[in-house]
Amino acid sequence: MVNLELYRIFYTVARCGSLTKAAEELYISQPAVSQAIKQLETQLKTPLFNRTHRGMELSAQGGERIFADVEQALRILGNVESDLAALRDCATGFLRIGASETIFEYILSETIVEYSKQYPQVKIELITDVSPKICEMLKTDRCDVGFLNLPIGEDKDIALSDPIKLLTDVFVAGKAFSGLQGKRLDIWELQKYPVLLMQENTVARASFENYCRQVGVKILPSVEVDSWDFMKRLVTNGMGIGCLPREYAQRRIASGELFELDVRPTLPLRSVVMALPKHATVPFALRAFIEKVKRP
Repeated sequence: MVNLELYRIFYTVARCGSLTKAAEELYISQPAVSQAIKQLETQLKTPLFNRTHRGMELSAQGGERIFADVEQALRILGNVESDLAALRDCATGFLRIGASETIFEYILSETIVEYSKQYPQVKIELITDVSPKICEMLKTDRCDVGFLNLPIGEDKDIALSDPIKLLTDVFVAGKAFSGLQGKRLDIWELQKYPVLLMQENTVARASFENYCRQVGVKILPSVEVDSWDFMKRLVTNGMGIGCLPREYAQRRIASGELFELDVRPTLPLRSVVMALPKHATVPFALRAFIEKVKRP
C-alpha cells in the first residue's frame, strides 16, 4: 500500500536539502524524518539520497528518477486537500493565539486582521499573557500558537521558529532630559539618572540585567512598570530615562515627544519567535495563519 506521508517527507527533504530544515517545516522531529526516508528506501529497495557534508542530495538511481512524479502527485493531492479543508475547516475553525499585549499591538495586529478578512468563519481567541505563561498554555492545550520574547528557557515540549521580528532595546527620554540629546554616554553614567525598567520576572528585565552583568554595571530602577505604554507615558512626562524596544517607541520618537540616547555599549538585540506544541497536529486554520506570519 502506498504511504503518501512517506512521499511527502521525501519531497520536503529533497526540496530543503536537509533533514533538519525538513523537520522544521513539517513540525516533526529530525529522527522521525530520517526514519521515514529509511522506510521509503526499504519499500522501494533503492537509496533515494546521497548523504554528504553539504546535506541530502538526490541519488541518480533513485531520488532523481522519482522526484518529478512525486512533486506532481503531491501538488494535485494538495489542491484537493486544500479545497476540501477550506470548505470543512473554515466553517467550524477555531484559533487560539497567545502573546503579550505589545506583541499583539506592534507585530501581529495587521496579520490577524488580514487573516480574519480572508477566513471570516474562523473564530479567533486572543490570549494575552507573558511568554512563560504562554508556554504553559501551549503544553496544556489551552493555546494553539504562541509568540514569545527571547531569551527564554529551552523546553523539550515546545518548538520555536526562526525569529519573526528583531527588537532593538534602547534608552529614551523626554524633554525634561533634553540636555542629553545628541550626547554620547557611557552606560555607567546612567547611574546618575532615574531609570524606568519593566518589572521583574519579565523577559525584557532579565535581558537588561544580563547586559548589566556583562558590562559590569549595576543599575537599579527608580520606577518599575508592567507595560511599555505606561513606561512611554511616564518617560514623556519627565519621570526618567526608559529602556524599551525602539520598535515600540517609533511613533513618539518621530513626533519629538521622546528622543533616543546614544548610550555605549549598545544593548543586545532580542527576538520574537513563534511557538507550537512539538507533537500537536496542525489543522487548516492554524496552518493558514502560520503561513501568513512567515510570509515576508
